[in-house]
Amino acid sequence: MKENIGVELLRSSKVNAREKAFEIYDTKLKGFTLKIYPDTVSKNGDIVPGAKTYLVRYRLPDGRQTRTVIGRHTLFTPAQARDKAEKILRAVKDGTVPNDSKQQVNTLSEYLEKVYSPWLLENLKTGEQTAARLKTCFPDLLESKLDEISPRVIEQWRTGKLKSGLSPASINRDLANLRAALSRAVEWEYIPTHPLANKVKPLKIDKNPIIRFLDGKEESRLLAALDTRETTFRSERDSANEWRRARGYALLPDLKEVTYVDHLKPMVILSLNTGMRRGEVFSLRWSDIDFKRKIATVRGEEAKSSVTRHIPLNTLAHSALKSWRKQAEGNVVFPGKKNEQLNNTKRSWQSLLKLAKIDHFRWHDMRHHFASKLVMAGVDLNTVRELLGHSDLKMTLRYAHLGQEHKAAAVGLLV
Repeated sequence: MKENIGVELLRSSKVNAREKAFEIYDTKLKGFTLKIYPDTVSKNGDIVPGAKTYLVRYRLPDGRQTRTVIGRHTLFTPAQARDKAEKILRAVKDGTVPNDSKQQVNTLSEYLEKVYSPWLLENLKTGEQTAARLKTCFPDLLESKLDEISPRVIEQWRTGKLKSGLSPASINRDLANLRAALSRAVEWEYIPTHPLANKVKPLKIDKNPIIRFLDGKEESRLLAALDTRETTFRSERDSANEWRRARGYALLPDLKEVTYVDHLKPMVILSLNTGMRRGEVFSLRWSDIDFKRKIATVRGEEAKSSVTRHIPLNTLAHSALKSWRKQAEGNVVFPGKKNEQLNNTKRSWQSLLKLAKIDHFRWHDMRHHFASKLVMAGVDLNTVRELLGHSDLKMTLRYAHLGQEHKAAAVGLLV
């Protein structure tokens, strides 16, 4: 079928799935193609629309025909996909074979290295972590052929992980990553069918786990520990400078001259009062902070949902950022070494929790703390959803039990 691949086509019935996958060839750019995959039926009996993927077909200098997958229609507009196709075709014409053109792969290791990992890095924010996790989690499968990864092999892998103490939720996430990799292998025609399709069910997990947030005493201890840490750092710096002064060495900057000794305290205050994810805090730039309107913006390219959201800053968060701005250099709000973006706070965070005598509290739990305090203060769940950046209300419903006043009032009507 030949059509102009554009927004109107995607909205039309012409892209409805059939029993088999089919392709639509663009009338404007030779080789630019939209591949439509058939619908599937979920375990609940719901119809799941088939994927729609952009790709470009061409002939290599040695005469072989091949194609490069550009990505799903949800990742690119037709115009963006066509632009990528044009660049690939120009590169081929100039004698350059695209890195992601279809290659011969014999094992999962080769597929991950040559095909899937480059695609992850190009298309997903967490691409680097996902690629590394796949290699770490499935070392015994790396030398297996893609179609040899059978349900029996996966059940053996899963049993071993359960015995090792890995949580069912983590096992399900790792298995979902492998499923996704194999789904792409089917989509890109490296294997004819998905070897695990509808054959390995996820482990049952608690869909309403206990939300970890700080009680009043723990929150007070955490904030006090931040102050104690600042005092300790300043005292240690004074001692170091006395030692250096006595020996004629250049003095280190006086920490009494700045509001914060380092990034940790303003980062924690911001996280507790905005519910921003750690990665969102790491990538925050000063251009994202509107001090006048007291708003922090999480850019879509940094948000998990890929949707930009604006978070009002309360007095504590606004004051912390305003003070930190006076001593932070560069464009990144919380720069690391050489003014580059931070990527880790593990050591300082664990030391802070030990000082505050708080157990089993992750950095991400500050996001839960923010949401939990809002719900307990009577804020409606949809507003909480918008502030957290959840794509739908299901994720936010985990906090619903914290606002039980309406349920108590309903039960109270019984005589």
